[in-house]
Amino acid sequence: LVVAADGLNSRSRAAFAEIFKPDIDTRKCKFVWLGTNQKFDDAFTFIFEKTEHGWVWAHAYQFDSETATFIVECSEQTWGRFGFGAMSQQESIAVCERIFEKHLGGHALMTNANHIRGSAWINFPRVLCERWSFENLALMGDAAASAHFSIGSGTKLALESAVALADYVESEPDLEAAFRKYEDARRTEVLKLQSAARNSLEWFEEVERYLGLDPVQFNYSLLTRSQRISHENLRLRDAEWLGGAEEWFQHQAGAGGNRLRRAPMFAPFKLRGMALNNRIVVSPMAQYKAVDGCPTDWHFSHYAERAKGGAGLLYIEMTCVSPEGRITPGCPGFYAPEHEVAWKRLVDFVHTETEAKICAQIGHSGAKGSTRVGWQGTDVPLPSGNWPVMAPSAVAWSPENQVPKAMDRADMDRVRGEFVASTEMAARCGFDMLEIHAAHGYLLSSFITPLTNRRTDEYGGSLENRMRYPLEIFRAVRAVWPSEKPISMRISANDWVGIEGVTPADAVEIAKLLHEAGVDLCDVSAGQTSIAAKPVY
Repeated sequence: LVVAADGLNSRSRAAFAEIFKPDIDTRKCKFVWLGTNQKFDDAFTFIFEKTEHGWVWAHAYQFDSETATFIVECSEQTWGRFGFGAMSQQESIAVCERIFEKHLGGHALMTNANHIRGSAWINFPRVLCERWSFENLALMGDAAASAHFSIGSGTKLALESAVALADYVESEPDLEAAFRKYEDARRTEVLKLQSAARNSLEWFEEVERYLGLDPVQFNYSLLTRSQRISHENLRLRDAEWLGGAEEWFQHQAGAGGNRLRRAPMFAPFKLRGMALNNRIVVSPMAQYKAVDGCPTDWHFSHYAERAKGGAGLLYIEMTCVSPEGRITPGCPGFYAPEHEVAWKRLVDFVHTETEAKICAQIGHSGAKGSTRVGWQGTDVPLPSGNWPVMAPSAVAWSPENQVPKAMDRADMDRVRGEFVASTEMAARCGFDMLEIHAAHGYLLSSFITPLTNRRTDEYGGSLENRMRYPLEIFRAVRAVWPSEKPISMRISANDWVGIEGVTPADAVEIAKLLHEAGVDLCDVSAGQTSIAAKPVY
């Protein structure tokens, strides 16, 4: 048995790369691993310093009785402005000592990388291997899967893997069986920790977004960044601090000073004229129980129970603006008189019997329409009775689905009119809020993503052009929706296909366009825009 615990840049892994199939994601920030004799034995310590070249931060923790680890990190842009890449290690250390002078108590910074010529600054590589073993060789620790240093669990993870491998080598008849159990047992635990580490890593990559926050809000964001530590878990760690943070948040939310201190999810929330008692929202979830677009007793029972549960806001599922705009025959609509009667019955019950507010979500299926209900196969065309579908371009959802008609101006005008008519129906029903579904590959989403929008007119090409029709729909809907009631728009913030599709950076620009148009709230989802998607979850 040979155990390869030779780190991020494992030579053992590289020697058999075609076997281990490592997926290495080189991240954005630059860091250098240093040490100091200054004490940081209270806890994992984070230090943020604003310099003439940008923000620089440190991750510090006690390594042994005499030495602390002191990792200095910054954005690549800040690193470049300092000129760290052209400095020797000692020159870099001298600059870092000046930046963090008031935190070092007169102690120097040290490096253990004197064997490296030039700069010791690197980008963090996130490593994930398809296999961890080959013949008599087993990968372990960062060689097999790396977790960002900001969560400080790499050594613990490796030791737990070592214990597991030792147990299986002892209990199994041969190495092949031991390796199989080792990978099965440890992979899930490692993936869970890697997920938390990725969340933490991405928080630090975007830390300049948060540095302008109130210190209470910044500290809360820092402490919960990995999503492994929840609100109530913070209470176990420091009840006094969390109590103060809850009071701060309640004040920011506009709750009266005489109110009982509550967790943030119970703070009130106001959007235009809609006031919610709390911030608990029942998300829209398709039921596939409608008949000819009409909601049934199933919908009344389902949504009435959710409203009685105490949530501040209840969404109904995507309700389609036309028969052809349905995803499946079981999807509800806002296009026939009987639909209005059924939805109004539900809205009246919610308003009479509960304190919840209720939001209507309207949409059009586009190229993903005319399919079976979910339990008969996801996105599978109907066995018979398929209706024609349309989209910005003649791009089918999958080889199995029908090729949609590329919409012309008349189609776009007609669909816009259907959105307006559905909005007017929702207003007559008394819904408190409206959401336009522009996510998950449905019609408006398929205009936004370049994966399905191949148009060469003013509705295709640039992001601004691709947003043109969804914004046309919004403006038409806003014009007939009561001014005191809010409108949100749901988007897919990531197509999960890389730069060929919508990226998180694009989503920021999309949100700006929505804000400029007057959208009150952006409901951020992700994916479901391409069968080629590879989501991180």
